[in-house]
Amino acid sequence: MVHFATKPLHFTSLHSTPPSLFPIPFSIHLQLGAPIAMLSSSCAMADLVLKNALIFTSDDSLPFADSMAILDGRILRLGTYSAVQDLVGSGTKELNLGGKVVVPGFIDAHGHLIYQGLQMKQVNLHGVNHKHEFVTRIAEAAKNTKKGNWVLGGGWNNDLWGGDLPMASWIDDVTPSNPVLLSRIDGHMSLANNVTLKLAGISNLTEDPEGGTIVKTTGGDPTGLLIDSARKLVLPFIPKVSVEERREALLRASNLALARGVTTIVDFGRYYPGESVELSWEDFSDVYQWADSSGKMMIRVCLFFPMETWSSLHDLIHKMGQVLSPWIYLGGVKGFADGSLGSHTALFHEPYVDEPDNCGMQITEREKLFNLTMESDKSKLQVAIHAIGDKANDMVLDIYESVISTNGPRDRRFRVEHAQHLAPGAPQRFGKLGIIASAQPEHLLDDAESATNKLGAQRAEKESFLFRSLLTCKASLAFGSDCPVANINPLGGIRTAMRRIPPSWDHAWMPSECLALDEAIKAYTISAAYASFLDKDLGSLSPGKLADFVILSTDSWDEFEAEGSASIEATYTGGIQAYP
Repeated sequence: MVHFATKPLHFTSLHSTPPSLFPIPFSIHLQLGAPIAMLSSSCAMADLVLKNALIFTSDDSLPFADSMAILDGRILRLGTYSAVQDLVGSGTKELNLGGKVVVPGFIDAHGHLIYQGLQMKQVNLHGVNHKHEFVTRIAEAAKNTKKGNWVLGGGWNNDLWGGDLPMASWIDDVTPSNPVLLSRIDGHMSLANNVTLKLAGISNLTEDPEGGTIVKTTGGDPTGLLIDSARKLVLPFIPKVSVEERREALLRASNLALARGVTTIVDFGRYYPGESVELSWEDFSDVYQWADSSGKMMIRVCLFFPMETWSSLHDLIHKMGQVLSPWIYLGGVKGFADGSLGSHTALFHEPYVDEPDNCGMQITEREKLFNLTMESDKSKLQVAIHAIGDKANDMVLDIYESVISTNGPRDRRFRVEHAQHLAPGAPQRFGKLGIIASAQPEHLLDDAESATNKLGAQRAEKESFLFRSLLTCKASLAFGSDCPVANINPLGGIRTAMRRIPPSWDHAWMPSECLALDEAIKAYTISAAYASFLDKDLGSLSPGKLADFVILSTDSWDEFEAEGSASIEATYTGGIQAYP
């Protein structure tokens, strides 16, 4: 268990740039023009020295080093071994890495950590590519579930079996005694069986709730599919996940994250359209504060809360500060503009080619979204808004531009979560307004075929996953997983951002949008840290910053750059080995 002796920090006011996660024990002095960088100290010896390594720092002032000295959980000095050798004392542990590549600890800029841990114990439908296997997995889960208990889980992607949307009738015969709710891979559509529909009183007479759709047959009968906030018709009947289950989920997901090299995650909680806004707050008090006080936190988290609860977050930060401990940082608030591409609820200027009467769904009414953004920003809270379709992204950019104009200039770092499909001119607006594009490269693998089928090849290629265009327009690009929608897997995301080759394809999708290796790593490190005001302490291997780093299996930067493939050998947080 990684644990730090430094006392938690508490602050009494909001900061546009948060204070340091740790008190820095020495003053920082970058040796400009010298072959090393260091944290000045006249007598302190390092706790740990890495040597004979290929260290990529994500810091442009010293891009590479071969040795790194660490003291009290922070980086003391980087450079050649001869430059750090005087910091080696009798108590110093030296680690000879034999030329292995070292990178900063990965920051997952967008995930749902407790959901990830919960889903690891539920029905897993990721990768299912045939209706028969879909039904079989659900039948097996029902067989192993006590009569009357819920069968929960998800990860299904109908595009993998040709596009047909599942129906309750597919699974009713194999789940006669259990209510079922299984979410699509994007979390914006769920399949209920007939037991669930009857339990929730959903019939041909039930009207669509605001921000959601009950999918029905041409005869008006519910098919079992519930889109976005229509889920709330079922959720009251599902037993609440116990505190113990959620705590176990956090530990389970944290272990997975460390195994994948993730040392920090920006956690958007268990909040989706149709879910209670209280879930994120319950997890904060029941799970995160418990884990922190009992020494069980393993990775650092930056927590975002539902935008509707902005005043509660504002009050909490005034009371406790934004930095609760070396492990927990209070980030900001999140809202929703639209749904998802796979569920045909991402909001576009033009209709879907396979549904000519449908342009998608606006989850939150524009005036409400504007007012919530305005009030959150006035309270100096960071704002993040989910937007996938081109019209949704344009709407969010319009809202952000208006709020910036009204409330005046400051370092606010507005975020767009996903920024997946952008109309012409949108990348330039991201750059001009200083808006952060928080994107997920692994979604590209799932959506390449889907986008082509739903938008048409020309439109999809013009506006989808425009990583290179955003960087060219000086926008800040932060990468994450959106786990459990996609796997926590930064190395996979880096490879995807570099190669853009979907499964079963033999060529890149829009090769002009491919990134270089260093650009992709920075999107998972220093840019992801910047996107959540964590860059004072995290995101690069720089003197004075926390010693969160990952040792990779490869000892060749050229091969890593050419193939984009490597594995995690070890993960360190605060200079202490956390995995394996």
